[in-house]
Amino acid sequence: MSDGHDPQAATLPADKIVRHAEQLSYELQARREQMYPPDAQKSLRPFLTHEVSTLTTIPESTLRTMSIEGKGPIPDRLENNHRVYTLQQINELRTLFAQQRPGDALRFLPRRGPDDPVQILAIANFKGGSAKTTTTAHLAHYLALQGFRVLAIDLDPQASLSAMFGAQPEMDVGENETIFGALRYDEDRRPIGEIIRHTYFPGIDLIPGNIELMEYEHETPRALASGISSDKGMFFEHLRLAIAEVEDDYDVVLLDTPPSLGFLTLGAIYAATGLVITVHPAMLDVMSMSQFLLMMGDLISVIRDAGADMQQDFLKYLITRHDPNDQTQVQVVAMLRNLFGADVLLPTAVDSRAIETAGLAKRTLYEIESGQIGAATVKRAREAIDAVNAQIVQLLNQNWGRE
Repeated sequence: MSDGHDPQAATLPADKIVRHAEQLSYELQARREQMYPPDAQKSLRPFLTHEVSTLTTIPESTLRTMSIEGKGPIPDRLENNHRVYTLQQINELRTLFAQQRPGDALRFLPRRGPDDPVQILAIANFKGGSAKTTTTAHLAHYLALQGFRVLAIDLDPQASLSAMFGAQPEMDVGENETIFGALRYDEDRRPIGEIIRHTYFPGIDLIPGNIELMEYEHETPRALASGISSDKGMFFEHLRLAIAEVEDDYDVVLLDTPPSLGFLTLGAIYAATGLVITVHPAMLDVMSMSQFLLMMGDLISVIRDAGADMQQDFLKYLITRHDPNDQTQVQVVAMLRNLFGADVLLPTAVDSRAIETAGLAKRTLYEIESGQIGAATVKRAREAIDAVNAQIVQLLNQNWGRE
């Protein structure tokens, strides 16, 4: 009970929400500045020679010889004299070998050709905790490590993906600096190219998110009700048309959707050439996904009734936070595979302490350096995530006619 002297005792809950939001935001910023000083930027670790060989298929012996002879990018040396390369240098190696061996160029530099369409993948589900952002971040990093050019678009007002890339939504993302800036209906709309940011991870650009994204959910029904027209076509076409302005610069665009079926999610579904629906194998989550699919079906009907054509090349379900030793989960996974067959990706994203620990530091498994987490734990989790991402790359290659 209050002793009558607490000045906050009579504060209304609505006022508390505002105050608590400010307090928490400042506290998070203070903690961030402790971990990353204001003048510091997130950076990507270097890669040892054996990792470079795995990523590029260039033999370690060839890399050593090139280094000794001063050919190609010159690696740095660690204190133990081991050679290390930056990802930028790895991409230079890819380009060099692709030029020297044009008949085998795709092996070294798997970017899409001039006649290959950009691949736009929407990672979706409106159930919180289905690992949408974790899936998107790991996929983005994996693609970039393979040599693809990636644009990641954070459509979630909570902006967890932005934070993973070092952009604190409350502090680092200003007004009109989210995808809302390229979708809005008034004179302040901007070309999408103006809001794209380079990231610390070579090969990945980002359009960050923050609470401003909610404005699109509010403006769109007002625009529809008032009959406001747009040179961007129907409201669900806006995102796809915006992406088209910059698609020549990328091989893959990743859309991290919000945990709701609003106008942004509808735009993402329409824009996507592929849908990846994340699902945690628990009955409550599967029941939620059932409602999600029913509602998404209704939205697709709205798009088709408007005379628009859906262009998805594939729909896949990805089992996330999977514990293969949990018999309840085993039963749920078996049910999903029985119902949807090959539409459920065979590899699953395992529930791992390594992923959780990396996430607390706003990192993926691809950024973890040796010794930060138990090697065996990281290896198991990394193998599972690699298998998932390799399967998605296989789907992309099929769409480009490469398999």
